[in-house]
Amino acid sequence: MNTKESPDLPTEAEVSLAKESSRLLSLYLSSKEDTQSIRVIDQAGEHDAVRIPTAAFRLLIDVLSEMAQGNAVSMIPVHAELTTQEAADMLNVSRPHLIKLLDSGVIPYHKVGTHRRVRYQKLVDFKNKIDTERFSALEALTAQAQELNMGY
Repeated sequence: MNTKESPDLPTEAEVSLAKESSRLLSLYLSSKEDTQSIRVIDQAGEHDAVRIPTAAFRLLIDVLSEMAQGNAVSMIPVHAELTTQEAADMLNVSRPHLIKLLDSGVIPYHKVGTHRRVRYQKLVDFKNKIDTERFSALEALTAQAQELNMGY
């Protein structure tokens, strides 16, 4: 698991390799199967077939696709607990604003000693909820602008 706070951006060579490998691997993805087989070849030329869950195979392709776009990738288990700074960074808000959200009960948290911890899944749930609310508000504003013939 890579929990490094700010993962390094992929190099040009890694971007190029990720483009090619994600494209090739996606050709072999079979969504009808529960598992996928891949062959791993070591430096000596020895190879073994490895079976992995289809979900993990898709995740590998997704990681490579992100790298192919020059993005750094970080993985967080859904049951992970985040510090208030990590949670604020994920929501792209200030830490004091996040603390207000926590203390008002908008986002559930618990304390470890004197430190607040937020479950990753609870943060994702909150983010999805506010994103949905924002999209609905934007749709309403767009509809209103069209009704008023505002030119957009």
